[in-house]
Amino acid sequence: MKKYLLALTGVSLTATPALAHHPLGGMPMETFTHGLLSGIGHPLLGFDHLFFIIIVGIAALYTGRALLAPAAYIVAMLLGCLLMTLGTGLPMKEAVIGFSLLALGGVVLSGRALGLAPALALFAVFGLFHGSAFGESIAEQEAAAGTPVLVGYLIGLGIVQYVVAVAAGWVAKTLWKATDARAIEARLAGAVVAGIGLYLTLENVEGAVLGVLGWSA
Repeated sequence: MKKYLLALTGVSLTATPALAHHPLGGMPMETFTHGLLSGIGHPLLGFDHLFFIIIVGIAALYTGRALLAPAAYIVAMLLGCLLMTLGTGLPMKEAVIGFSLLALGGVVLSGRALGLAPALALFAVFGLFHGSAFGESIAEQEAAAGTPVLVGYLIGLGIVQYVVAVAAGWVAKTLWKATDARAIEARLAGAVVAGIGLYLTLENVEGAVLGVLGWSA
């Protein structure tokens, strides 16, 4: 079991810098294909997004709709990203993203399976905030290059994150044999993600408190 958890953590940590490297090597974004490659190469700009989409895939497995449920996150994420490029961002993105890891990681850690409707709602709400963060970080640059580039970027971004979520569910079911939400492997994965979420949440709270007091972090 330890080797599975170590493998998950290792893949997650090593994937982040690899995926964050732009596949076009700094070339200007000019075509749909450029945008598509950029979306595929930039799906997860930080470990917070990476771990969240992994835990979405694991939580989705226990809804009985491992292929359908992650789509709620993907659709909402793309909507949040698109809205941000159009100038409508969501407030407190970083705080909500940190809390999303704590909340969904905590659900998986609890060993209780979410019903399909609550899972879809939870994935969609948090997906909007993750997407808004993507829009702020990347998609505005792609939008400036034109509609075809932005469309390609969103398609690549959606596809690669959906694949990661489904793959995470497949690993839990096939490699870990964690077919029940109470399986220790799944719950330990939830503990890892919840721990990361707790750290990020406390960090965000600290930053907010220091900001109110006028102190620098």
